[in-house]
Amino acid sequence: MDSIGERDIRLLDGSTFLVSDLDGDVASGPGRSEGLYYRDTRHLSLWQARLNGRQLHALTAMNTEYDEAYFYLVEESAAAPAAPVASLVRRRRLSRGLHEQLTVNNRSGQDLPVVLTVAFGADFADLFHTKHRLPANGPTFRRVEADEVVLGYERDDFRRYTRIRAPGAFLTTESATFQATVPPGSSWTVDLEVAVATETVLHRPVPRREPNMDQNLDEWLASTPRLETDWVQVADTYHRSLVDLAGLRYYPDKAPRSSVPAAGLPWYMALFGRDSLITCYQALPFVPELARSTLRALAAWQADRMDDFRDAEPGKILHELREGELAYFREWPQSPYYGSADSTPLFLILLDEYEAWTGDTGLVHELEGAARAALSWLEQYGDLDGDGYVEYRTRTWSHGLQNQCWKDSPNSVVYPDGRLAPLPRATCELQGYAYDARRRTARLAREIWRDDALADRLDRAAAELKDRFNRDFWLADRGHYAFALDGEKHPVPTLTSNIGHLLWSGIVADERVEPVVAHLLGEALFSGWGVRTMSSAEPAYNPLAYHRGTVWAHDNSLIAMGLAGYGHRPEATRLAVSILDAAVHFNHRLPECFSGEDRRVAPTPVPYPDAASPQAWATGAPLLMLRVLLGLRPGDPDPVVDPALPAGVGRLELHGLARRRQGAVRHR
Repeated sequence: MDSIGERDIRLLDGSTFLVSDLDGDVASGPGRSEGLYYRDTRHLSLWQARLNGRQLHALTAMNTEYDEAYFYLVEESAAAPAAPVASLVRRRRLSRGLHEQLTVNNRSGQDLPVVLTVAFGADFADLFHTKHRLPANGPTFRRVEADEVVLGYERDDFRRYTRIRAPGAFLTTESATFQATVPPGSSWTVDLEVAVATETVLHRPVPRREPNMDQNLDEWLASTPRLETDWVQVADTYHRSLVDLAGLRYYPDKAPRSSVPAAGLPWYMALFGRDSLITCYQALPFVPELARSTLRALAAWQADRMDDFRDAEPGKILHELREGELAYFREWPQSPYYGSADSTPLFLILLDEYEAWTGDTGLVHELEGAARAALSWLEQYGDLDGDGYVEYRTRTWSHGLQNQCWKDSPNSVVYPDGRLAPLPRATCELQGYAYDARRRTARLAREIWRDDALADRLDRAAAELKDRFNRDFWLADRGHYAFALDGEKHPVPTLTSNIGHLLWSGIVADERVEPVVAHLLGEALFSGWGVRTMSSAEPAYNPLAYHRGTVWAHDNSLIAMGLAGYGHRPEATRLAVSILDAAVHFNHRLPECFSGEDRRVAPTPVPYPDAASPQAWATGAPLLMLRVLLGLRPGDPDPVVDPALPAGVGRLELHGLARRRQGAVRHR
């Protein structure tokens, strides 16, 4: 099977994805992710193959590519030594729909009568129906039309259809049945095609492998830098990351010719502000076109008015964009939803980083209006009470996120004993992002927009924020920064990984760097597999709590960049190696997060149940770790390299990095 902790097979092709069990079957229900989805709607909730009325079980099941899978199934025999007389091979491909080929092999010495049945069904559940166990809103229908079965859902003008073609089968509204007699030593193959449709557009699978993307996988890989190394495990992880990034590409409506990274499978196959921006930052020297298209797409959806239902304010960058039924009828605010306090400063950070790597001043001019609007949000709406800090609280209490930082689960921002901090909350890393966004935008204003007055004002504001932050957030008695200021401006003293993001942003005062580094690499935060989201010394810690003890790869990649930025290269290398070591145990595909159990106790990283995989910023983490190890930063015109490799690694080379086009580069 694929790797430790995996209990299903996942295929993705842009905004279409399929999750099945290891036998290739789908038998889904509320709260379970199995099924075929297109644009946030489940188009198949049942898909089961039976041979002569019996269920078969996989001897092997694997992804052969991000959009293809292979299953080899046999009937379980009561007599263990007996070899199975029949096997079923399922070959599956996503490509603007689903194509499945089933082959029955007869290994007996006589004719084998075969009845092969595929049962199907579609509940057309919105993704949030399945995730949150909500009831569906309308009736479905089924009908047989000539050589295909149509499954449908219609609610006013919101319409979704699934069309199933099975040439040569007897069709009912619930199944396709094939019959044949397979000669001894022979094989028999049938094909099924599943097309998904909205009211006006039918998406059928195509006969040859043609992903729903501007480049197929081979073209995508050929366009990326080539890694040469004697560190074989890292080479495999690098390849896996590039393949998964390719699979996570999709095309939102306002950017039909440019792919952006979806956040992760199964629940997050959509454009997310924070996740997509950080992923693009991680991957920038490797696939800069992702950053360009993501910045454009997010600017196209930038809020231009107040909307309490969507937590929108002028200039704010979206948190999440959905296309399903709940968003369509405004029963859920994700079309788009703006409940993120960090997407807006991260937009400014990525815009500067993109120009520094590419020299593409044209995009900086094109997005000047969006960048200035983002600055206005940062200075006006992001600071709820005028104290100079970015705070958040939701205004859509029925469905809005209570936490609008990257640790956005409801119980993440807590005091050490686990009590929730009152809203509004100002988490520490938000202030670091706001500081870095001002510094970076000051450079763009001075060097590209030729607005010295704005640049000077932003530089002053950044310096003032750094001084104020180091006064108000520093906990002298604990030797680290507060997790947050709560709604009453009291520090939340919980020790968390967020302090590592402060190094990445550059807001840490020089005299505070050493104790911060000591905490990050100390036993309470560092598990040996990575930095935990919360210190194991805190009473609220749990190694399998989503944001209160697990290890997140993207979190660690930003921390490693921060350590390197402040000159702590050995610590940055140690952290990078720990995450790259963990990737090996997940078949080189880092999941969203994994347990914070100590490496001395857990010789392999313990999976987190239901972690998204592949997930965009976990996929991008190894790429950023390579930048850390190589000391890779933008130069003019060639990138600058200053490696700090771990012992035992003799060669780590990247070939084919793009040269910067023009202009000055700010070296951090």
